[in-house]
Amino acid sequence: MKDKIMKSKDRQEKNVLLDKITKSRTKIDRQAERKLNPELAETIILTKKNEAWLPVASLLSYPRRKQISKNLDEIDKESREGDTIIVPGKVLGNGEVSKKIRVVGISFSKSAREKLKARKCEIVSILEEIKVNPKANGLKILK
Repeated sequence: MKDKIMKSKDRQEKNVLLDKITKSRTKIDRQAERKLNPELAETIILTKKNEAWLPVASLLSYPRRKQISKNLDEIDKESREGDTIIVPGKVLGNGEVSKKIRVVGISFSKSAREKLKARKCEIVSILEEIKVNPKANGLKILK
């Protein structure tokens, strides 16, 4: 009996956490329909289908003026050696990365790609990461 209560509490806590982070799937659908970038639209649809990736779908569906872009120095401050960092937007090349990390994002500037490759960091698109890690284990989302 206690196990059932604990499991339901865990589910409730998880749902409350997801509600704070995410929008409804219907709202995400409506916003995804307006996207002109086919890769972004496909990424939003795939992330929306998986419960673990729903917070990323919510962030990706923001309007263009609210989309997230992070510089390498901001990513470096927020990460530790060996982390997998998700940037639901564009990774920009301002600053340096001092750690070997795995950066997952929608797009990368030319200078960001060069600097990450020089540090032997792994650069992955969100579509590829969904296929490799469908349960979103060990990911850190930068907002």
